[in-house]
Amino acid sequence: MTDRIYSIDSVRIIAMAFVVAIHTDPFRGLGATGNMVNFLIDSVARFVVPFFFMTSGYFFARKTARRELTDYFTDRVTTITSLYAAGLLLSAPVFLAGTAVRAGAENRDIIRSSALKLTEFVSPPALLYYGTSVSEILWFLPALLLSLTFVSLFVRIDKTDYLVPISLVFHVIGLLGASYTMFVDIPFEIRDALFFGFFYTSLGYAIYSRDWQPDPERSTHYLVATVMFGVFHLGERYVLGYVLTGETFAQGVYTASYTIGTALFTLSLFLFLLSRPELGRSTPLPSWGNYAVGIYIAHPAVLYPLQRIGEALEVLGYGIRSTLLWHLTLTPLTFFGAALVYVAARRVGVNERWRTYRPRVRSASDRDSS
Repeated sequence: MTDRIYSIDSVRIIAMAFVVAIHTDPFRGLGATGNMVNFLIDSVARFVVPFFFMTSGYFFARKTARRELTDYFTDRVTTITSLYAAGLLLSAPVFLAGTAVRAGAENRDIIRSSALKLTEFVSPPALLYYGTSVSEILWFLPALLLSLTFVSLFVRIDKTDYLVPISLVFHVIGLLGASYTMFVDIPFEIRDALFFGFFYTSLGYAIYSRDWQPDPERSTHYLVATVMFGVFHLGERYVLGYVLTGETFAQGVYTASYTIGTALFTLSLFLFLLSRPELGRSTPLPSWGNYAVGIYIAHPAVLYPLQRIGEALEVLGYGIRSTLLWHLTLTPLTFFGAALVYVAARRVGVNERWRTYRPRVRSASDRDSS
């Protein structure tokens, strides 16, 4: 296998486009057909967050096999914390300004409304654990940091054989609380590090640490498995959202996040990418993949104003949010707008660590600067 896995670098930018699409909700509300298209996009896109957790776990194992655990883990903590802080600093002023504008438009006390919003921003559980204090979109970063912490603890006590079984137990509880509520009611938040990120990060770590190297000659088998599990994932979500509930696409879109099929779909895709490390090398995608993390942390600050502009235009009598043009343009505007914000921030020297968050290995002798 080559030192750099171009296939994973390539998929990173594609996955980030799907992340943006999840948050922009394209074609939702445009009748039954629009809702069906939204459901298809959303279902396919559900691999992306597990993919990023799994990738992080895989490269964490790969790096710590060559570097001292504490040193590399400290670097990860510093980098992820820096990225999270950057995302908060970009989003907080935009969301606070939106609160003030909305309060003024509704004749409420602007100062009081802003103060309440600031209180939400600094809520310790939401800020430090769930990552939802400013924008729910940023939850991935604290979840990743805690997931890597859990994995590091198992490595430190030399109990990595238990990583996947234990994390799977927590993930099953999380799935019951998210998508299989007809079986049991989970009375607490489950989209977090313990019930979600821990499992996929552990799975990625186990793939590398157990020397599970997919055979390139079997890459077609992995691709077929990816397609089959993707179809299974789509069918599973359809059954959960429509067959069991008796609803139709005309009534709405099923929005539960993750299912059993998500794990099978993501794992098979990840193994396929590992079996084809050169995939995408001759395209610009691996280079564009370096922008994925910047787009992620910048896009809440770009998407929020666009959504508020749409709302304001509707108040003025322009029903733009129910038009096909709006749905065709919101996702690319958010994606490329976030990329521009990221590039501009880099050029003025803001948060140099944005440049170093690249889950790849260039050579065995390199020290990872991230």
